[in-house]
Amino acid sequence: TGLTASQRVVTVQKGPLYRVRGSHVTLWCKVSGHQGPAEQNFQWSIYLPSAPEREVQIVSTVDPSFPYAIYTQRVRSRGIFVERLQGDAVLLHITELQDRDAGQYECHTPNTDERYFGSYSAKTNLKVIPDTLSASMAPQALSRVEGDAVELTCEVSKSTAQHTHLSVGWYLLQGAGEHRAKEILTLSKDFILKPGPSYEQRFLEGDVQLNKVGNTTYKLIIRGVKPSDQGQLYCEAAEWIEDPDKTWKDISCNQTERTQLAVLSQGRDLSVDIAAAEPSLSEGDTLQLRCVVGAPKSSNFKVIWLLNDKEVARVDPHGVLIWEEEYEERAKLGQLRAFKPSNTVYVLSISEVGLKDKGTYQCSVSEMKTPGDLHSIQTVLSSGIQVDVTPVGYRVRLSVSTSTPRVTAGDPLVLHCEVQGATGPVSLRWWHLPPQHPGHGVLVATMEQDGTLSLGSAYQDGRARGSLRLQKESSGTFTLVVPSTLDEGDGGQYRCEATHWARGRNWTGKGEAAVTVSSMAGLGLHATLRSRIATVSYGQSFELFCRVDASYALEEVPLSVRWLFQPSPPTGPSHELVQVFPNGTVLWGTAQPHSQGKAQLAKTDTTFRLHIHSALPANEGTYKCEVEVWRRNILPLGQPAASTSSNAVAIKVVLPESKLQVATTDSSVEIASGNAAIECRIVFAQNYSQFAVSWYLLPPLADATPLQIVRANYSGILEYGSEFSSPAQKSRFLSHRVSSNIFQLQILSANPGDQGRYYCVVEEWLWLVDGWYKLREGTSGRTTLKFKLSGEQLQMDKSNHSISAREGEEATLPCRLQGALLPGSHLSATWFQVTSSGRDSALLALQHDGTVEYPEERLAARLYLRRPSAGDFSLTLSSVERGDAGAYYCQLQEWQQQGEGKDWAVQALACSGYTQLTTIPPESTVLSRICSSPPLLNFILYLPLVLILLLALALFCWYCKFRK
Repeated sequence: TGLTASQRVVTVQKGPLYRVRGSHVTLWCKVSGHQGPAEQNFQWSIYLPSAPEREVQIVSTVDPSFPYAIYTQRVRSRGIFVERLQGDAVLLHITELQDRDAGQYECHTPNTDERYFGSYSAKTNLKVIPDTLSASMAPQALSRVEGDAVELTCEVSKSTAQHTHLSVGWYLLQGAGEHRAKEILTLSKDFILKPGPSYEQRFLEGDVQLNKVGNTTYKLIIRGVKPSDQGQLYCEAAEWIEDPDKTWKDISCNQTERTQLAVLSQGRDLSVDIAAAEPSLSEGDTLQLRCVVGAPKSSNFKVIWLLNDKEVARVDPHGVLIWEEEYEERAKLGQLRAFKPSNTVYVLSISEVGLKDKGTYQCSVSEMKTPGDLHSIQTVLSSGIQVDVTPVGYRVRLSVSTSTPRVTAGDPLVLHCEVQGATGPVSLRWWHLPPQHPGHGVLVATMEQDGTLSLGSAYQDGRARGSLRLQKESSGTFTLVVPSTLDEGDGGQYRCEATHWARGRNWTGKGEAAVTVSSMAGLGLHATLRSRIATVSYGQSFELFCRVDASYALEEVPLSVRWLFQPSPPTGPSHELVQVFPNGTVLWGTAQPHSQGKAQLAKTDTTFRLHIHSALPANEGTYKCEVEVWRRNILPLGQPAASTSSNAVAIKVVLPESKLQVATTDSSVEIASGNAAIECRIVFAQNYSQFAVSWYLLPPLADATPLQIVRANYSGILEYGSEFSSPAQKSRFLSHRVSSNIFQLQILSANPGDQGRYYCVVEEWLWLVDGWYKLREGTSGRTTLKFKLSGEQLQMDKSNHSISAREGEEATLPCRLQGALLPGSHLSATWFQVTSSGRDSALLALQHDGTVEYPEERLAARLYLRRPSAGDFSLTLSSVERGDAGAYYCQLQEWQQQGEGKDWAVQALACSGYTQLTTIPPESTVLSRICSSPPLLNFILYLPLVLILLLALALFCWYCKFRK
């Protein structure tokens, strides 16, 4: 299968397996290739035929709370259990197979590896079929003389629909205390006769045979019987079926009743043996005793039956039966019978035995010469056999249990009282012993012998705890259900008192079960989210399991679950997919409208399941579940008593594989004039895909960023890049789909400024139910666009210039042709501003026919070509702005007409040197005006000196006047 040693592989017994109802069944499971501890854990679940997609948890090696309610009792009583064979292998045991156990079993191993890799579960089918095997043999008592032959027949039949084989064997039981039977001879499932060790030699000699007579009859023949053959003989049949792994399994076994064989030695004196079918009885049972006489030469016997050495009845040689007086009345009622099935076998049968019938039974046999003789030839008394009769009620056993030992207030209580061995009607009483007053019992409910039910006074108001139910589930099991517990006071001991009525007497037994009722405080609520697969392919389904655990039983507690989804990559807060309320109401969120039709919701006990059908890329992201719990006996629900949020589980959706291939070979296109076409070719792609094509230009600078020209999406809508978004550029650069696999970038009226390296990026898009999805993209090779010029290089002034201009004023940028033109030639001129993107921005274009175009329309009103002379193409920029600062240059092209009435073509071109324009802020202060006016500036500079001279002159005049 391509698995490596590091992959985890879980293997389970191959199915389907057919097993018989009521049998003990085992299923094996093992794991290999795992990391982590050597001892791995196993969890068994079943998918029932009635709900094949619903997981029902059975048993776990690590989690006692793993079983669902329908399996809890069987797991606790070890009716279902897991046997660990070794660290990585286990056996699932089902001790008594039921019809409801049929289904698909899954063995799951929780992950202990560093990452998910391999398989973590495996499944097998188990089918339950009826037990149709039957084996029967009439019970009898046989006496044979040593050396005689004995023949026994056994009827074996089956009606199983499946192909099965039978094995039939004969066995011998000897001694009252020995429980291991000796194998005599067996016809195996493979139709091979196999003798037991004690009979191997006699089988080889032909003295022990097993013959099939007809379709259903099997005959055992033992010739030359020996004393070692004496005992109880029976037939055992087994039914076998071949499993898918080619091994045979016995699915049913049936034993017949037993035949008593007595072997007498040649010439032996009279012998007497006594045996009881069942020596331990209860009052009302039937006792049957057999007295076997070993005297092959005589048939005249007088037999006396004794109980504790007192005569019960006698049978004379004529077969006349005489009862002792105290037994006559019971014999008339048919309770006592004594008869002679053969000359050497006598039977005493007592029905409805009582305590007075227990004791030691014997039979006395007297051999008479003739039937009328009064004196016997010999009399032999058998050994005694002890018969025990147990009083009514003594064997009755009572056990009390609960399937709800720990509950939370508001949860129900379920208590079971099982009465075993009762032969008469039973009455029942349930008592509650509160934890506060354990010695004071409160009557809960009573059920009389006739089934009449009455409730205790504290339980008659159904509004408090609901309507109590006490019902008889089976012949001896009574179940009490308290639908809703009130508080911790409903905890404590619950006592069952059962009274058994029989034969005019009664017997009462008692048993108790403890129950703990907790409040909703300290819930220990926890939610775990898991998925069996983390990566799914488009269209594949996946499931998420939100399991809720708490320190109390959750099965009947009102729960709601909210499923949350965070797309990948995240787009904000998590989206609410859906919420399921305790009453079953489902509210779908609006963020993922497609989920309602694709999602399936289910709840099994305390596990919520979200099944997403046909996964889409929109389903990729992170999932969580939030669970809220309410008190069961509070309506309306109001605020939740507790809530919890699970761990996050990431699901990745893999899109269909793309086969896109784009031609990557570099090429070149060379033109003299006119239009240019750049080709983009798809080498291979799937037929049902659509394509988006983006065209790029690589500027001359080595580290320059590619410039997006135009993008045509899968619908054919064009989106231009920022450098090509002007109307003039949009009208010249167009993207077309020429054929199913060829796209073209058309450059109309191409000029030398369009030279460079072009390439395309093709995106493959696919429509997937709810939208378009990008599968892959491919980049083409580079196509270099060149111009082929036939003329000589134009002569221009290529010197660089630097000028300054004040904002708001105008600036003139020089561009002059040097040298003469060819006759009939026209010139075109284009002015460019150098940009950081690598592709210079065209500002103004003077065509060879004299028309002027303004690629940058925002500058059209401020650009002028004043042309003081024929070769002067200087550009004047009026109202200079701060953003105008930068480097400028012009490009001149020489055009000639190719002939009368033909197109014009570029013959030569040249570019000027760069002109660096520096802008100066505008004059906005008085000081700047002063500084810009020399006379005023000189006046201000000499003003302080003039003031000083005037002040000195004034002081001198004042001094002269003071002297006078």
